[in-house]
Amino acid sequence: MKLAIIFPPLPFGWTPVAPPILEYLAALTRRVDPSIEIELISASATPDAFDKLECDLASISILTPTAVPGYHIADGLRARGIKVVFGGMHASAMPEEAKSHGDAVVIGEAESAWPEVLRDFRAGQLKPFYRGEQLPLNDLPTPLYGKLGGGHQFRVINTSRGCPYNCTFCSVKPFFGASIRFRPIEDVVRDVCAIPEKMYINGDENIWWEGFEQRAIDLFTALKVAKKKWMGFGSLRPVLSPAGSRMLNAARESGMLTVWVGWDAISDESLTAYKANGKVGVDRERAVRTLRDHGIDVSLFYMLGSREDSLDDFKRSVEVADRLGVSMHPSLVVPYPGTELRQQYEPYLYKELGWEYYTGAYALFDHPDAAMTPEAREEAFYESSLELLSLPRVLRHMFKVPLSGFPYAHILSLMNQLPVRKGMKIAYEQWKASKKAVGEKQIIV
Repeated sequence: MKLAIIFPPLPFGWTPVAPPILEYLAALTRRVDPSIEIELISASATPDAFDKLECDLASISILTPTAVPGYHIADGLRARGIKVVFGGMHASAMPEEAKSHGDAVVIGEAESAWPEVLRDFRAGQLKPFYRGEQLPLNDLPTPLYGKLGGGHQFRVINTSRGCPYNCTFCSVKPFFGASIRFRPIEDVVRDVCAIPEKMYINGDENIWWEGFEQRAIDLFTALKVAKKKWMGFGSLRPVLSPAGSRMLNAARESGMLTVWVGWDAISDESLTAYKANGKVGVDRERAVRTLRDHGIDVSLFYMLGSREDSLDDFKRSVEVADRLGVSMHPSLVVPYPGTELRQQYEPYLYKELGWEYYTGAYALFDHPDAAMTPEAREEAFYESSLELLSLPRVLRHMFKVPLSGFPYAHILSLMNQLPVRKGMKIAYEQWKASKKAVGEKQIIV
């Protein structure tokens, strides 16, 4: 039996980050049945892999922005008699939709469901739906690093699942639950030491949680043995806690170079509407300065164009970057399926826009401000984004990276921003072409 594990192409091109589901699901498969032949496909890196793909079963993990190309891949494989099973956040939120393009759908986490999927497939009795449980994370296998080609330079490690915060825009809590489940620290260290590269990414929703600062300190202290550099994603509130300084020192000593922080919104009104105040804390600018004072570079990701935002917020994002000395990575608001924000925005959604528009580069809903037309929001988004990612700014920011991280942090700064810059330019050209095509069609009509 041969299994192909597939991650569909990203909207705006290849990135150096290996999709973590590929090598991890390969390890789960190897544990269940070592006799299964496995092929991993990151479609952004190898888009022509499907022309000659031969397998018995294909597993396709989809996010909302990759759902449409994932369905296209599945339709092509099924036309050749290959069975397809879907998984991932989008498939879990929209299982009936995913099932219309596949033979089976895994809803939720894979560990409890995947062995049954493989057994049923061998028996010729695939069920339409499998529901994964939210289990303790005490016995996860080490991903099969090195099995994936494509020139990926970063592997992703996860140390926990779940999120107690109530941010309306986020899919993590609906998918992984409200309780934080931690992996044993020794298992995390084992997996980090197995990574072939010298740098990696901690892919947790949050690398440090309020109330669990000591656990973070213990993890970071243990990770020093790996002697690797890394970046992660973290909230701001724990940074200013009584244990915050010790925690940041431990993170830095463990090799942490950069933290990506959810700034979430420029305006306080949008931050409140998103219910994200609890995550960012009472003084987010002081928290950012504290991170930088501890030798950690900071990148802020945030959303623009919500129903509470104005056009001024697009311009203010550039001011925030200049004032704090950080890199900024914006997105237009995306009401993902399965989230509270999706329910709130349902009456205002542009229903004619399919999932291929859910990339963070399109206005997806009506706005109460007449000046915030879809075209105005999208144009302001590209204008501010391309300014933030302009080559002079990217280079200037590299020189603002704390010297304590030289040279790895400076290289990482470029590797973080340049692919995003390239993707943004691709998205902008696609946007201009689509607007031009619409204009020409209107003239002809």
